[in-house]
Amino acid sequence: MVLLQKPSEQKIYSFLASQQNLPFSYAEVGASREGAPSGYTMDHNRVRLGEGPEAFTRAVEAVQRWEMFHLDWLQLLWPDVPIQVGVIVGVLVHHFAFWSLNACRIVYTIEEEGPVRSRYGFAYGTLPEHAECGEERFGVEWDREDNSVWYDLFAFSRPNHFLVWSGYPLSRILQKRFARDSGRAMAKAVSEPLRHGGF
Repeated sequence: MVLLQKPSEQKIYSFLASQQNLPFSYAEVGASREGAPSGYTMDHNRVRLGEGPEAFTRAVEAVQRWEMFHLDWLQLLWPDVPIQVGVIVGVLVHHFAFWSLNACRIVYTIEEEGPVRSRYGFAYGTLPEHAECGEERFGVEWDREDNSVWYDLFAFSRPNHFLVWSGYPLSRILQKRFARDSGRAMAKAVSEPLRHGGF
């Protein structure tokens, strides 16, 4: 939903409620587990967060707190939403003199602990009123072979709104900005002291 002014809290609640039972806006639900389907633009970004089990625990906690969305130009709706399959997540973005209010649904979660690699995260997919259509996967990984811990952001998308099609280069700038800024937010969160037990 594209808006000329910031929506009220009541409008946001109403919008998210209206998306609750709608289908995904794309056919390839869950495809981000393996890669990007044809016909979409793919983005894959990785940021090294540290080393060892403590860094991984911090990274898991950061994802659980949605730290990758703690940016000054967007707002997560709402910050305490649980990471569970089927949950609706809203994102309000202020850019280029207008606002966009978008909704996604969590498609799957990731919680793996193995001898070579441990992973934690989730993916969400776009709903009909989203400016884009596609899927985005947020994860953290601990590679036990070299002890490195990574933030991994993967997405496939294409425009779902005429304004996005007409301003596609600007849309790509925003996507790249989010990848950069969310990586920085995760790195900052992981560098902070450990808060409590994690994965």
